Amino acid sequence: MFIVTSQYLIPRGYASIAIFPFIIIGRSGQRQNKVLINHERIHIRQQMELLVVGFFIWYGFEYLIRLCRFRNHQEAYKKISFEAEAYANEHHPGFLQHRNFWNFIKYL
Repeated sequence: MFIVTSQYLIPRGYASIAIFPFIIIGRSGQRQNKVLINHERIHIRQQMELLVVGFFIWYGFEYLIRLCRFRNHQEAYKKISFEAEAYANEHHPGFLQHRNFWNFIKYL
């Protein structure tokens, strides 16, 4: 995993993004944000479990389904199983050490 800083690679309204094997952070000051880094590390693990491409296909498909259901971008985004797992566990630094394989399924 590599942490890179680039404000130009981050979508507007977001602080960071994970694209295996990189965590891209918009501002260098965020490199010390342990919660943010843990959130993105959870996404890196999810991507590895779904061989990266599968993660992005599933993510996009699930987002579209939730967007149709909730008709609100922010709510659809937060309800994606990958995001729900990451937000629920971002404050637990040891989470990845005991996380089960495909744990995101619990958040569907």
